[in-house]
Amino acid sequence: MMTREEALEFGMSFPNVYEERPFRDPNWQLVRVKGSKKAFLWIYEREGYTNLNVKVDPEWRDFWRNTYDAVIAGYHQNKEHWNTIILDGTIPDKEIQRMISESYDLVTDSPTKRIYEAVKRIPQGHVATYGKIAEMAGNPRMSRAVGNALHKNPDPEHIPCFRVVNSKGELAGAFAFGGGNVQKELLEADGVEVIDGKVNLEKYGI
Repeated sequence: MMTREEALEFGMSFPNVYEERPFRDPNWQLVRVKGSKKAFLWIYEREGYTNLNVKVDPEWRDFWRNTYDAVIAGYHQNKEHWNTIILDGTIPDKEIQRMISESYDLVTDSPTKRIYEAVKRIPQGHVATYGKIAEMAGNPRMSRAVGNALHKNPDPEHIPCFRVVNSKGELAGAFAFGGGNVQKELLEADGVEVIDGKVNLEKYGI
């Protein structure tokens, strides 16, 4: 990936995005997310090279800067949350694509997405309460949002919402899983003991 055309093509491959040239200077192109209008990819020429600005998780920011000389602190942006990628041929395409993808993921982050990611982290043979999932998703006060998100679970095979119970260890109502014993059967198959519709949180909770 050496040209702005290639960078733009990859940026435009993500769902629900659009290109914008917001400045009078035609050198600058932005790829934004529809709805929020947040930009996750800035493309421009500087000092003879195509540059890309991408949002970065602070935990990974210095990793990228230390790994590649052509990744520097975000040019003209918040240097804690943005990196600049200089397309000088020294960074493998897959790494550039990974950084752009991470930027997209950060910009499109939503509470529901964080809830699903938290549920995925519940180990087999354990359960978590709605409150614990809310805490893991970054907001201990959104327990109700956790319940709403799990009722709309788009991928039960990979988002194991059956491992979520209430603060007393009680299972959800029959409507949640399409039958009164479905959650119980899933938990028992997972290695969790269910007694009188409850799970021992001291033993199985995370």
